[in-house]
Amino acid sequence: MAGDAAALTVDVAVVGAGPAGASAAIACAEVGLRVAVCELRRFPRDRVGETLHPGAEAVFERLGVLERVSEAGFPRHAGIWVGSQDGQRFDPYGEDAGGPWRGFQAWRAQLDSILLERARELGARVLQPCRALAPRVSDGRVTGLRTTAGDIAAGFVVDAGGPQQWLARRLGLAIRRRSPRLVARYGYLAGSRPVRDLAPAFLSDDAGWTWSARVRPGLYQWTRLNLAGPAPVIDGVPADLRGLESLRTAGADVSWRALCAPAGQGYFAVGDAAAVLDPAASHGVLRALLSGLLAGRLIAACLDSGQRHGNSPDHYRAWLSDWVEHDVRRLSELYGAFPEPPAWLADCPLRGSPVA
Repeated sequence: MAGDAAALTVDVAVVGAGPAGASAAIACAEVGLRVAVCELRRFPRDRVGETLHPGAEAVFERLGVLERVSEAGFPRHAGIWVGSQDGQRFDPYGEDAGGPWRGFQAWRAQLDSILLERARELGARVLQPCRALAPRVSDGRVTGLRTTAGDIAAGFVVDAGGPQQWLARRLGLAIRRRSPRLVARYGYLAGSRPVRDLAPAFLSDDAGWTWSARVRPGLYQWTRLNLAGPAPVIDGVPADLRGLESLRTAGADVSWRALCAPAGQGYFAVGDAAAVLDPAASHGVLRALLSGLLAGRLIAACLDSGQRHGNSPDHYRAWLSDWVEHDVRRLSELYGAFPEPPAWLADCPLRGSPVA
């Protein structure tokens, strides 16, 4: 374990060391705040890869990791193939005087390690492996954590622990559910398929969609979401990748949901701990990075001004709500244009009803 958290006192305690948690830690540590990051698993750890829009370059630069990300050898692409059973077209991201804009096909184990190392370099104390057991609460305010490495007293706690929404469940916060249960299947295949090497593909059909991409040399990843129910494993592998060696398959709950109060007295929830939408929104890692950065900036401003209560939680809630509503609207329009739109879309208002 990298350190002992017994009787530790910090300005910010972060649960989870993925892109959201590392970004929050970087934003806080670079202005001199004392930061502790609690991560359950050792790195490198397996995470589903993600196609990142070229706009991620500016975020990586802001975090101080663009050079390392560029040197990591992630596949780059100038756009995405989109279409259906009736045909496909290539949608480029765009270009400027410097040439075509290019996205990243991020290998998450590598990306997560780059971001966490940046936080560590800036002085964040990384406790790994370390399980967060419960928040410490005093007079209605979150004041730290109980962990397997000991108690941590903190001015703010950031939940970046992922879609289990750990802090919300322990505090009894309401969650807005916006879809029925959706489970995405994904898997990895080894071999060679040049047709998929230059750019990812997003292809829809009567039941849902399939995404596929080359994620490393000789390694391809696919993701399948059936919009009317769980996808059988065999149906998940896209036609252009069938015949390759299957390495493993798994599933993930991607039901649309968001915290009603992703920030409050002494806490912020970032990344998937704050909101989950299915991968077709294409903003999972980008939203994680930006929400972590914003939470870190707001925490730093609160602690710098000495006003721990302030309006920072309101500002963060409004920002996240606008983002989620934009993506819900975009997904609703996308799925509404399918040959057979999912029936539940008609019952999916732009503002969901909170449930505990």
